[in-house]
Amino acid sequence: MKKLLLALSAVLMLCSCGKDRSQILKVYNWSDYIDESVIPEFEQWYEEQTGEKIEVIYQTFDVNETMLSKIEKGHEDYDVVCPSDYIIERMLNTGLLLPLELDALGDTPNYIANNRSPYIYNTFKSINPEINANDYSVAYMWGTSGIIYNTKYVTEEEASTWDVIRNKKFAGKILLKDAPRDVYGPVLIYLRQKELAEGSVTLQDLMKDSSDSSIAEVEAYLNEAKELIAGWEADFGKEQLTKELAWVSLNWSGDAVWAIDEAADMGVELKYIVPEEGSNVWFDGWVIPKYACNTKAATFFIDFMCRPDIAIRNMDATGYVSANGAREVLESQIDEEFDPIDLSYFFEGADSVCVDPVLYPDRAVIERCALEHDWGADTEKLIQMWSRVKGSEASPMTVIVIAALVLAVIAVLVSRRINKSRKGSSKNHRRK
Repeated sequence: MKKLLLALSAVLMLCSCGKDRSQILKVYNWSDYIDESVIPEFEQWYEEQTGEKIEVIYQTFDVNETMLSKIEKGHEDYDVVCPSDYIIERMLNTGLLLPLELDALGDTPNYIANNRSPYIYNTFKSINPEINANDYSVAYMWGTSGIIYNTKYVTEEEASTWDVIRNKKFAGKILLKDAPRDVYGPVLIYLRQKELAEGSVTLQDLMKDSSDSSIAEVEAYLNEAKELIAGWEADFGKEQLTKELAWVSLNWSGDAVWAIDEAADMGVELKYIVPEEGSNVWFDGWVIPKYACNTKAATFFIDFMCRPDIAIRNMDATGYVSANGAREVLESQIDEEFDPIDLSYFFEGADSVCVDPVLYPDRAVIERCALEHDWGADTEKLIQMWSRVKGSEASPMTVIVIAALVLAVIAVLVSRRINKSRKGSSKNHRRK
């Protein structure tokens, strides 16, 4: 009976995609993850390209799983959504995505195909060996996971290993993302560094490892490390780093860019490093869900997002790094302040360019990074492990530190909400 009701719901959803929906495009994206001024520009551009009017209904989410639940149930007819990599993989594997209709572009420039980075293309192709994810998704922003550290208290050598989160020297000054997927991978990479060096396992193997034994090892490690951890942060960690209330943070490169810039204005030097053992790389991308009603406009919207000038504006507005491989995007980021690095894996011919390595890692760094993968039914095991670790009794020191952090955060947030800067915008990934 349940299956019948779901089927009927899907039919009704499809039937609701009437003629008036041809003039409406429903977009579902992360909070603070676009330059919203580009939306009315898209509406105008779409009419110029097609001769048809379009109205964008733009909505936001803060949790991947919230978005996915709506799509799975067929209760929402979003035309374009922006999930994270592992959710794209899950949606692809479960038949929840429609292919991009690139032929619908007609004479409109195909920015999707023309500006796709070779690295992005090959990475997305590896998601499913039987289905080319590039036919169903287009990367939007990307980055790495690493360590943000205060150079006054932490040396580069100390920060260059994931085991820095277990260094007693920094007790009470360590933050971890409240993101089990992004913590599990680095810890497992550290625990398997011998096997990685021997070649008996690969980083990709570890990104897919949901075995009970590996989960138990990571749990034991985190239970040991948590006595030193000041907090499991969702989005306040950057503020604590800039105010020197924390010295070490396992974080995303996009947040690192913001924190480094903000700290510099306060006379605090922060740096970001991808530990030597290796790390995970992450992507968010545009997709067209199964129950979309305006696939034509959806394809045009994704194409518009891939236009170099629009990609640059979205990158500047969010603080995150565009996955767009256009030369114009690279040129917008060149800064002679930085040493030349090899970005030929991402931009053709860019084997020696001066770009912030936090934004675009050198080839040597990216070669020790791997894409996170969806665990499917085993995801629940990860969530349960995370709950056990966080739910255990915290040390008195941790309680005191967290209380101090909370008070500081309240003061900071009140101040920042009054006068919110552009660079302060960031999405709250909950990569469960």
